[in-house]
Amino acid sequence: MFQSKANRKRAAAVIAAAVMFLMLSACGVRPSEQLDESKTNVVTTFYPLYYLASQIGGDDVHVINLVPAGVEPHDWTPKSRDIEIASEADLFLYNGAGLENWVDHFLKGLSSDSKVKTAAMSEGIALLEGSGEEEDEHGHAHDEGENGSHTDPHTWVSPKSMLIMANHLKNKLIAVDPSHQEDYEANYAKLKQKLEELDARYTSELATVSRKDIVVSHQAFGYLARDYGLKQVAIMGLSPDAEPRSQDIMRIIHFVKDNRIKYIFSEELISPEIAKMLASEAHVGMLVLNPLEGLTPKQEKQGQDFISIMYKNLDQLMLALK
Repeated sequence: MFQSKANRKRAAAVIAAAVMFLMLSACGVRPSEQLDESKTNVVTTFYPLYYLASQIGGDDVHVINLVPAGVEPHDWTPKSRDIEIASEADLFLYNGAGLENWVDHFLKGLSSDSKVKTAAMSEGIALLEGSGEEEDEHGHAHDEGENGSHTDPHTWVSPKSMLIMANHLKNKLIAVDPSHQEDYEANYAKLKQKLEELDARYTSELATVSRKDIVVSHQAFGYLARDYGLKQVAIMGLSPDAEPRSQDIMRIIHFVKDNRIKYIFSEELISPEIAKMLASEAHVGMLVLNPLEGLTPKQEKQGQDFISIMYKNLDQLMLALK
């Protein structure tokens, strides 16, 4: 009889939790999206910013990332609930440089009484333009400014850029929560050391390779190429959405053969079919080079993060370029 009552209590608790989850789901809210009133609430648009905010904020912040694991941020658009969450947060961080082409409307949609502070983390980085030819031909939309230029938003793929972004984010956290400045400074110092070690490894190892050309799925590695003396040749433009034209494919096949490229790089979050076809036509191998626009659910479950994947990227580059 006593055991039966205990079982009924446990069953009631499980049912209550399930009902709460269903109520949240019906409203389009996952439990991880709930604000934590005991901490500084930070909303980030995609994984690299989530990683920085989590590492620097530590136990003093609650970070909500808008783009879910496994979703390509180029394909994602916010919902009304995302605007509500950002309006109630203390800090809203986005990359800028044209990555989030929805951000202007998003910021205008924030609640009129919202006290959230907003910041573009790409500020302070010398931005690159897309190569022009591919973007104009395929109509990729990463425009920033009135002159119709195509800004490359993929700043975070270079450790040198991430060092700038980390410092910028640390300062924004201190501005909204000065009471935990000492914690943020300490956490930032640890992260800075990791990023500096990563930068040093990229610099020293890539300086030893004779090959400098990398053929990639989309034009996401411009900052990495600029900072470490490489040249990227992209199958697609700044966004992976549009398929290349037949003459673009033939041009890349000839480039691969003429320059004795050994591998073509595909990515985690976009279909590898075009890269696979090119590799087959050119009789070369394939490797994965991750632009870290987001983690897959498997990577998230395994505890992989920005640093570990960037080291794996370096291994892949060294294999391809030696």
